Amino acid sequence: MVKNIVFFKRKPGLSVEAFQHYWRTTHAEIVCKLPGIRKYVQSHTLLSGYRKGEPVYDGAAELWFDDTNAMRALAGTKEAAAVLADEKNFLDPSTVGSIITDEHVIKPGAIPPDAVKNLEFVTHKPGMSIEAFQQHWREIHGPLGASIPVVRRYVQSHTRRSVYASGKTPVYDGVAITWFESTQAMRTSATMPEYARTRADEPNFIELGRLPVIITKEHMIV
Repeated sequence: MVKNIVFFKRKPGLSVEAFQHYWRTTHAEIVCKLPGIRKYVQSHTLLSGYRKGEPVYDGAAELWFDDTNAMRALAGTKEAAAVLADEKNFLDPSTVGSIITDEHVIKPGAIPPDAVKNLEFVTHKPGMSIEAFQQHWREIHGPLGASIPVVRRYVQSHTRRSVYASGKTPVYDGVAITWFESTQAMRTSATMPEYARTRADEPNFIELGRLPVIITKEHMIV
């Protein structure tokens, strides 16, 4: 399967609470009608993430399809048109971005009921090939991140190589997704030597200074 990750900010003037409610109820019902959708997850930025200002995104949606042909088949359908038409009711269109990805499960594990989900939007190191970047991320950096004891699950979503082959430059080269039992567990991870080793490896394959992060609550829709 392939996964489309969509990230965005809410409509100006709309409260975070109203945005989250609309997205999880009204909009979710419309998205669920898309032909060929296999799985649909919403990740809502935690309300605590707004205490120090606006986060980079108010959330991210993950949508799984059998293949890219199933995604392309949505073009021109009334269901896809309905999704796009409804977005103006709660999203700021100028902030919407997306990447089509292949998912790699680095650390399998059950997701705790009240888990905190961390999404890091990754860009490859300048001058590094996409092939080398993806290999380092998956084979070298992945095991480092997986070694952090309090990480309950760890998934890497790599932007598909076909995107680069088409001549396009994606917004990000992937998203690193980790689940923790709680925000306290996440904070605890930063004190661990395994975490320090993971962070120390980042300059070897990602662009420093460009690693947007949102801490979220996951909602399984489909």
